[in-house]
Amino acid sequence: MKRLYNICFLAIICVANACFLPSGKGEKRSDGPSTVITPADTSLFRMVQQRTFDYFLEGAEPVSGLARERFHADDIYPQHDKSTVTSGGTGFGVMALLVGMERGFISRDTGRLRLEKIIRFLENSPRFHGAWPHWWNGETGEVKPFSKYDDGGDLVETSFLIQGLLCVRQYFQKGNEEEKELAKRIDALWKTIEFDWYRHGQDVLYWHWSPRYDWKMNFAVHGYNECLIMYVLAASSPTHPVPASVYHAGWAEHGRINANPPAYGKRSLQMHHQGDAVHGGPLFWAHYSYLGLDPHGLKDTYADYWKENRTQALINYQWCVENPKHYKGYGPSSWGLTSSYSVKGYAGHAPSLQNDLGVIAPTAALASFPYTPEESMAAMRHWYNDLNDQLWGPFGFYDAFSETEQWFPKRYLAIDQGPIVVMMENYRTGLLWKLFMSCPEIQEGLKKLGFESPYLIK
Repeated sequence: MKRLYNICFLAIICVANACFLPSGKGEKRSDGPSTVITPADTSLFRMVQQRTFDYFLEGAEPVSGLARERFHADDIYPQHDKSTVTSGGTGFGVMALLVGMERGFISRDTGRLRLEKIIRFLENSPRFHGAWPHWWNGETGEVKPFSKYDDGGDLVETSFLIQGLLCVRQYFQKGNEEEKELAKRIDALWKTIEFDWYRHGQDVLYWHWSPRYDWKMNFAVHGYNECLIMYVLAASSPTHPVPASVYHAGWAEHGRINANPPAYGKRSLQMHHQGDAVHGGPLFWAHYSYLGLDPHGLKDTYADYWKENRTQALINYQWCVENPKHYKGYGPSSWGLTSSYSVKGYAGHAPSLQNDLGVIAPTAALASFPYTPEESMAAMRHWYNDLNDQLWGPFGFYDAFSETEQWFPKRYLAIDQGPIVVMMENYRTGLLWKLFMSCPEIQEGLKKLGFESPYLIK
């Protein structure tokens, strides 16, 4: 019955896609690699996007409206986790809500009301020099420590959150009176984040600060990883900016972000101290900072970020195709290594002999649609058609699986679900890229750091 329901739903979606299919011939993007999505594939594309979006609508914590950290669809839900909400996942979730409004998954008013609930929670929840914590209890608003000493401000997760909220601000700033008011409230929150405080007096940004444990976490953030957006936001802040030297000395370490020796004839950036980074880190490095930050034509002293992200995705794909560890199920239609649930807990899966554990995460391939449209579509089609009952649930594809271990947990993670919706839409229309890059302070911040981008006025 479940399979029949999905087929019927797919047929309904196919009829509803006139706005997405020009003349019924499929969609072709003019930027990036050329591809045509057939009408049948377009219907699947829309259904995956809508089901995944529902994680942030139907699956949200009801009191706060924020994204739950995780959701178990098998009813094996730890009671202490039901109310745990996440700042970074919520940042991705508010971007997904904008997609839902644009796609007609929900009305504009419904989306606005949900966003007002979220903003009300954020305005009244604890902040630490303007930064939000990683986790809260969504029912009470109390901070839930992410780890023993991580019970205060988390600047990275805050950056993921404000990246999304700035998109919301731009979306509503010229709307009706209720929408304009919401945009103003978001702007006020943005201006309270004390990026300069998180320098800790150094030319680098620190990830954490706690009123109880001070700087005990001692996590200075250097590149290359998922945190570029934090440095861009810090340079762009209209109230608490950091100088360009923090980016160059802290993030780039004066050029120690270097090109690796080529893997499969391709070069990518590396964290200079990561020994096996020749094949790239987990694929979320190419997603989290680029949900709003458009990598097309984005260049600085250190990289061309469109080429960097596409290269990382292609290396990840090629590793799974070659499958040097001979895992079951890997191939051109089943690929994608990133941080996700793993057979034993949680792991940062990546294309290396050490970090490839035989676990594929659908978010890795699906959030890479802008970079690898043909390869991502092949994976989506295979997972839905051939692994449906094992991999498909109420909020789309489950977080991760291993055919080698016959391991198919019915679980979701907010920080993996959000990039699917957002990057699929960026591939379709560039919606979130256009919104974020339209922020005047972001444009000024990028100029300050020496970036080039088609969005920057010379």
